Amino acid sequence: YYYKFDDKADAHALKRSGTAKYLTRIGSTFTELSGCLGTMANSYKLRCSIPGHEMDVRGLATAVFPEGAFVSVSRDRTGRVWVPNSSPDKGFTEMHCMSGHSNFVSCVCIIQPNETYPRGLIATGGNDNNICIFTMDQPQPLFTLKGHNNTVCTLSSGKFGTLLSGSWDTTARVWLNEKCMMTLQGHSAAVWAVIILPEQGLMLSGSADKTIKLWKAGRCEKTFTGHEDCVRGLAVISNTEFLSCSNDSSIRRWLVTGECVQVYYSHTNYIYSIDVFPNGQDFISTGEDRTVRIWRNGECVQTIRLPAQSVWCCCILPNGDIAVGASDGIIRVFSEAHDRIASAEDLQTFEDELAKATIDPKTGDLGDIKTEDLPGREHLSEPGNRDGQTRLIKEGQNVEAYQWSVGDARWVKIGDVVGGSNQQTSKCVMYEGKEYDYVFTIDVNEGGPSMKLPYNISEDPWLTAHNFLQKNDLSPMFLDQVANFIIENTKGHVVGPAQPTGGDPFTGQKNNASFTSFSSTGSGAYSSADLRQRATNSYFPKTDGVMFEQANASQIIAKLKELNAAAPQEQKLSEDVLESLSRLLSTVCAPGATEPPPNIQQINSLWKASHLPEDIVFPVLDIMRLAVRHPQVNETLCGEAEGVQLCNHLLSLMRPEGRAANQMLALRTLCNCFSGRQGRSLLLAQRETVLSRAADLAAVCNKNIHIALATLVLNYAGCLHGQPDLEAKAQCLSVASRALETVQDKEAVFRLLVALGTTVASDQTAQDLARSLGVNSQILKYSTVSDPSKVGECCQLVLKQLQ
Repeated sequence: YYYKFDDKADAHALKRSGTAKYLTRIGSTFTELSGCLGTMANSYKLRCSIPGHEMDVRGLATAVFPEGAFVSVSRDRTGRVWVPNSSPDKGFTEMHCMSGHSNFVSCVCIIQPNETYPRGLIATGGNDNNICIFTMDQPQPLFTLKGHNNTVCTLSSGKFGTLLSGSWDTTARVWLNEKCMMTLQGHSAAVWAVIILPEQGLMLSGSADKTIKLWKAGRCEKTFTGHEDCVRGLAVISNTEFLSCSNDSSIRRWLVTGECVQVYYSHTNYIYSIDVFPNGQDFISTGEDRTVRIWRNGECVQTIRLPAQSVWCCCILPNGDIAVGASDGIIRVFSEAHDRIASAEDLQTFEDELAKATIDPKTGDLGDIKTEDLPGREHLSEPGNRDGQTRLIKEGQNVEAYQWSVGDARWVKIGDVVGGSNQQTSKCVMYEGKEYDYVFTIDVNEGGPSMKLPYNISEDPWLTAHNFLQKNDLSPMFLDQVANFIIENTKGHVVGPAQPTGGDPFTGQKNNASFTSFSSTGSGAYSSADLRQRATNSYFPKTDGVMFEQANASQIIAKLKELNAAAPQEQKLSEDVLESLSRLLSTVCAPGATEPPPNIQQINSLWKASHLPEDIVFPVLDIMRLAVRHPQVNETLCGEAEGVQLCNHLLSLMRPEGRAANQMLALRTLCNCFSGRQGRSLLLAQRETVLSRAADLAAVCNKNIHIALATLVLNYAGCLHGQPDLEAKAQCLSVASRALETVQDKEAVFRLLVALGTTVASDQTAQDLARSLGVNSQILKYSTVSDPSKVGECCQLVLKQLQ
């Protein structure tokens, strides 16, 4: 076919490159007489690598000023402005580093210049639910937009300073200056992508519910369906067309009237981002298959692989260069201009990094692999038939992957294929510089990619699964699925923790007398600093769950029968239900006795009775508080189907205007839920809601409620110790700090101090956060308390952590 060049400079550049051999002059244009577009256009090659960020680069945006600059944001909680430099390496220099978020920064966009800000503004969204607005030359936010109830994961700017944001809270919000003008509600899952069309006042949002919605004046005008999985990115083509990319590995081209006019396939895994060239037709895309792909005239004409699994984001710079950000924390810029391509030495270094990468076949990039059927190196003597084509060869006992480069006319090694299953089972598997017993590939079909999950058999699979979901921005609904996957694929190998010796500072008894371990941490879960600390600090980190176990079963049943007898007839429990509850209580209060285990009838009777009127329900709550410690009851009431109902019911009893006895017993029941696997998974998934409601009870003047509240915070802190979930730790610090403002009871104060100490122990980031909350000055008054001495001693140890 014919391809016209309206720009003579472009045609001459192609002549110089030697890739277009047959050009003829037709008027003021040049026309190609043979060849194909994929071989004719210059290939993109590495311009530079920018290693400024410490964690995944999650967002990129081209800046208006300075010329050629762009902005990046990362999970390291920073944003950075990069400007091109004049050095021989053709690289970029960091102009300044922006900070303002208390958690991961997920997305970025540029607000166009206006009279007040002629250089434009930078908007960043983060896992702290906030949007920070920066000027181009200041590292601190100009102001912060608050309103979303969960992670802000996408931003887009429009005319007149309008900003559109999307969030995991399932909403999109429209902002102008410092105010939220409207909230767009209609999606049933996280909003992962938003864009504002340049004209007509139209806005688009893409969601994990697999749909795209068109909004006008705050109203949903149309819903686009077609994607088979989460919609991760949107890009404007024109006033009437746009592109979408998805976890279903496809890119779709849509008319705003609702029709899908084309579907593009080439990626082999989730597609995260997409950006359109100025011509409004060609585009680039990045994804979980380690690639950035260049598309021209509807065809993928070049595939660039990176030595990082997740290529999260991309943007096209004004000069046509491409910037991409990946999970290894490095930004890479690619160019098709010969005078901007990296030196031969740097190109070779990049190729060497790619060759050293390891590829898990279960990511879907390579298909099923049978090593014995693979050819040898001689297979590479045959040229490929398209850019990005992959071939596997057997080199001794190893399998190597190669990709065909049209521009270089050769096969380039892109990594070693490791393992033929989704698990590596060597005794010591290296991952990110550390040794693990297992490294799994987890494939979740909503809102997240295939990702590496390192695991040691000394760890609790449920806590590992929880923190894996938190780290990778995945829904807690997958907790059971991921944990069961770990359990199944480790074939039951578990290493239990050594029980600490000595007195229990909470009860004065031996540690195993009053606490139920909920974290199979094992020696591998503590750093050497942890072990040294534990030799001199008996208070924290406290990683065993604190339970409320004392009970007088006969008094509980007697009180229940008394209240039941006085209740109206329509509210009375039957004798059968009372007998069932009595037997259940006897069973859970006498573990190891001859009583048979709780049966489903007894558990159903307990659930039904827990809905008695609030003025007579408290004896039933006391039975529930004791019963959830039993594994069978914990599994049934806290399971995937029933757990959310239980949690919501207990939270309804914890309303600030509710009855104090019910509030206390509901809190104690939540604390005791930590004794079982299902209870832990439930409370980790519901953490934000549970702790938010519990924190309101600090204002209630009741020491038993305060002790129960402090214990709940402590159990969460212990559960999170040694884990990278800063968002959860931040909430623990916030709730503990807020409670210490009103709590007077010394036991409650002590447990809150232990919670603080456990949260910040061996975690520099949590310590910095605690300092920023003013925890030091807040707890200083307890450092001299001598009655009981444990309060003063624990406080001094916490202060030492925060020095």
